[in-house]
Amino acid sequence: MKKLISATFIFLITLFMFSNAGCKKKHEQKQKPNIIFIFADDQCYNTINALGNKEVITPNLDKLVADGVTFTHAYNMGGWNGAVCIASRTMMNTGRFLWRAKKHVPDLDSLAQNGMMWGNLMQKAGYDTYMTGKWHIATKAQNCYNHVVHVRPGMPNQTPQGYNRPLSPSDTTWRPWDKKYGGFWKGGKHWSEVLKEDAVTFIDSAAKKDKPFFMYLAFNAPHDPRQSPKRFVDMYPLENISVPETFLPEYPYKEEMGAGKKLRDERLAPFPRTKYAVKVNRQEYYAIITHMDYQIGQILDALKKSGKLDNTYIFFGADHGLACGNHGLMGKQNMFDHSMRPPMIVIGPDLPKDKKVDADVYLQDIMATALDIAEVEKPPYVEFHSLLPLAKGEQTKGNYDEIYGAYINYQRMIRKDGFKLIAYPRANKVLLFDLKKDPLEMNDLSENPEYTAKVKKLFDDLLKLQKNMDDTLNLKPLYNVVVNKGQG
Repeated sequence: MKKLISATFIFLITLFMFSNAGCKKKHEQKQKPNIIFIFADDQCYNTINALGNKEVITPNLDKLVADGVTFTHAYNMGGWNGAVCIASRTMMNTGRFLWRAKKHVPDLDSLAQNGMMWGNLMQKAGYDTYMTGKWHIATKAQNCYNHVVHVRPGMPNQTPQGYNRPLSPSDTTWRPWDKKYGGFWKGGKHWSEVLKEDAVTFIDSAAKKDKPFFMYLAFNAPHDPRQSPKRFVDMYPLENISVPETFLPEYPYKEEMGAGKKLRDERLAPFPRTKYAVKVNRQEYYAIITHMDYQIGQILDALKKSGKLDNTYIFFGADHGLACGNHGLMGKQNMFDHSMRPPMIVIGPDLPKDKKVDADVYLQDIMATALDIAEVEKPPYVEFHSLLPLAKGEQTKGNYDEIYGAYINYQRMIRKDGFKLIAYPRANKVLLFDLKKDPLEMNDLSENPEYTAKVKKLFDDLLKLQKNMDDTLNLKPLYNVVVNKGQG
């Protein structure tokens, strides 16, 4: 009898152990992956060494490129005011296209309360959500995320000394490492370093928990004032900084396109532009990018140390690009690729390494992709699309037939079939570029008779696209000038 009881006991214990192991294995299989979104500010697509710019030093971003999938043609749609980042970030967190996102700005508190913002959706999917850094959206970050640390404004404090400079090599009033002007140094420690420390602290605490996490890490870098410690500026001797091929002393349509001498971003460098001033601005731009890259490296190190790396997706992107001397412009309030096109990289446990995808996508597809990874059914109001099918090679054609761009009522753009049409209604002018032959957008073909049909076709498509976007700007007068009567 004792032997029978003992055998039964052993059988039950064994059964329990196997059952428990099976449950544990099943639990581990069902454990949702962590998601980290690293968001830069004003970073152009061609400011990563591994993506072709050998002047800039970005070893950690290079590693992300090597370890994941790079979307080489990601776009932001534009903006409804000079702070293009507001529109970009509102689209990112609501999932809505440009003009519908704008319509919802007064209702963002209500959207958050109803669990409809990105962070809210991730919370409902079982994620511990965390945010630190630049927010610049018309509701409190605390309405959308479980944990919020430092909420930064649209840009660090500005000072008069940061504008209209440098006038000459002897103009040394401004030094990127000089803390007396505040800016990124406000509070005593560079904001990029503070964000790094915030992120590492959360990752260390998350290492002790089983709950999946979603981190929204929004750097203010490399937005102006482009400040960084001296050792990072010293990595870029001025003689090694090249002037962009597209350099112009002044852009001919700057006033009509809304990027003239009164626009804040354009006042950073003197008019007319000089090659020296552009080189100094680019030196500081590269330096703050390298400084940010260094912080990203420490975040990645902490993630690896935590043991969570193998079950984590990492996105890197920026809210838009920046001219920084291209086409005679300094800001992002234009429809050229350098200003509409940020870098975009994703790495994950089931994604290929060192893969490039050249399909046209939108930056805000990151939000829809995160929902896909989290196994959240995409709400009908989220208009952007998951990038996973493209990243995994399950899909080769992009989700969009054309890319749309807009800036207030000054500019409109359509990118389609390898061409780009830019419309300046206040100048009665359109530009046409063959992007395959002319990726730097230097040779305007709009007045070439051989391209008359192409201008008309793209303009017709732009008018249709406006309707799909709820874009109310009347381009018919410009259409009549350009298409029906020839260029004005």
